[in-house]
Amino acid sequence: MNEFGKKLQRWMLPLTVLAIWAVGSQLGLWNRFLIPSPLEVARVCIRLLFTGELTRHVLVSLGRVGAGFAMAFCLAFPLAALLGMQRKYFDWVNPTLEFIRHIPPLAAIPMLILWFGIGEAPKILVVILATFFPIFLNTLHGIIQCDERLIEVGKSFQLSQWNIFRRIILPAALPSLLVGMRLGLGYSWRAIVGAELIAASSGIGYMILDAEQLSRPDVVVLGMLIIGIVGSFVDWVFFRLAKNVTPWTEKEAVDHASY
Repeated sequence: MNEFGKKLQRWMLPLTVLAIWAVGSQLGLWNRFLIPSPLEVARVCIRLLFTGELTRHVLVSLGRVGAGFAMAFCLAFPLAALLGMQRKYFDWVNPTLEFIRHIPPLAAIPMLILWFGIGEAPKILVVILATFFPIFLNTLHGIIQCDERLIEVGKSFQLSQWNIFRRIILPAALPSLLVGMRLGLGYSWRAIVGAELIAASSGIGYMILDAEQLSRPDVVVLGMLIIGIVGSFVDWVFFRLAKNVTPWTEKEAVDHASY
């Protein structure tokens, strides 16, 4: 199949769903108040773009995701590197980490609001909780799976622990690290929208909740579409960057990151 055929295949299902949605709305097959037509959603999208409201909400949510993701990486990567290089400490922290990992981030929102108020801190902490473990576990897996023979070669050349990590272990673990970061981005985007649905005065989640309270299903549907579009775009950009960062294992990185 040529390149055009592959692109057409990818868009076949979305275009089919859009056509059914448009035709069904036009024929009155369902209540247009419950499921607004694509034209109504497009109109409200244009209006909110012109007023700047939609852009403001998207940028606020992206800012929270960016801040939480960066903080989660700064916590997860060093800890994974430490435990991967010094495995004797792993048993000390593993039970605690496993306990925290099984608590949904959104379940912590009431306590986070109680501790930090209704400002930005609870939302960013939710993103950190959602993002930390994908990065940590994938990085740890990549470090542990590094070929021991390569490490022995590094030691035979009398490389320091830092140089062994920088020149041997990190390049070997980089594909797994990038997969963890990509998964973390997806989790963080979903978590921040959930957090904004509960306690926020701005962001995409807040926009959807406010529209629901005002009985504006067109804005609700628009918000859902924007979540999918922005999330897919961010994921695509990160995927392209990841391919350029690991050219020596491009096929492996693509295979791991494409699921």
